[in-house]
Amino acid sequence: MRLLPAILLSVSVLIAALIVVSIPLFFPAHSGGGGSVDNQARIDIELMHGDLDNLTEAVNQLRDQVDALEDRVNKIEVGTTPPDASGQALQIVGPSGPGSITGNYAQVVLVADRRNLNKGLTVPTPSFMIEKFGPPRDDLSDTCQPMTNPRLSALLEDATVGPVKVKMLKPAIESLQTVFNNIQRADPELYARINTSGSLCVRYIRGSTTSVSNHSFGTAVDLNIDGVLDTLGDGRTQLGLTIMSDFFNSEGWVWGAAYGREDSMHFEVSEEKINEWIAAGKI
Repeated sequence: MRLLPAILLSVSVLIAALIVVSIPLFFPAHSGGGGSVDNQARIDIELMHGDLDNLTEAVNQLRDQVDALEDRVNKIEVGTTPPDASGQALQIVGPSGPGSITGNYAQVVLVADRRNLNKGLTVPTPSFMIEKFGPPRDDLSDTCQPMTNPRLSALLEDATVGPVKVKMLKPAIESLQTVFNNIQRADPELYARINTSGSLCVRYIRGSTTSVSNHSFGTAVDLNIDGVLDTLGDGRTQLGLTIMSDFFNSEGWVWGAAYGREDSMHFEVSEEKINEWIAAGKI
């Protein structure tokens, strides 16, 4: 439940409100002087009654806000469940508009429990990819160059897949199309707002002169919402990408939000999926 931190934040606000409003109740201000103490005490008692009424109202309002957040989380969890074995995906529940779930797909949120996002799937390392296919080309640099590996280049295709254009291996394109079909059935508005910032790019990983980027093999794509790029490594991402990640995971893709340096625009085919393609003779 990836919006749970928002609920916990609201509960923290509730506790803070209790503390702040309660301080005057335990430390009433009394003026000095003999007879005035009793009068001041009576005044303080009356003020305490008023403060308690205000506190009760504030607590009720915060409780309503927490309940609303819980409802919102439940709607997202129900509305974005990946397709089941029959291929049927559930529909988003709730209204649309600027203040709705669907209106906030581009909103930047913290990535909850990001280290465990790709459970059951293995991120393909550059050594794994080279072992399976060989290098994408003999001379690599930190800029994009054409692929020269004959086995892989024979499978490269330029294609419009769902709402984006990509250049990837044919099996990756077919798998990506399945992901987008499922997203479109479950949430047409999210589907319409998906954009890309690149797919094939044969180069080293930025800042390295030895490690090959997995974009070099035609099995990875960078996506975003509304064309707004994610900030690399800040542990945050667009709400729409967190929803999309469930669909990618169910199709055997890993999400870059779980990497040591968070890269939540990045989606790539897992080792398990690649081995499946090799066994089936697709690569």
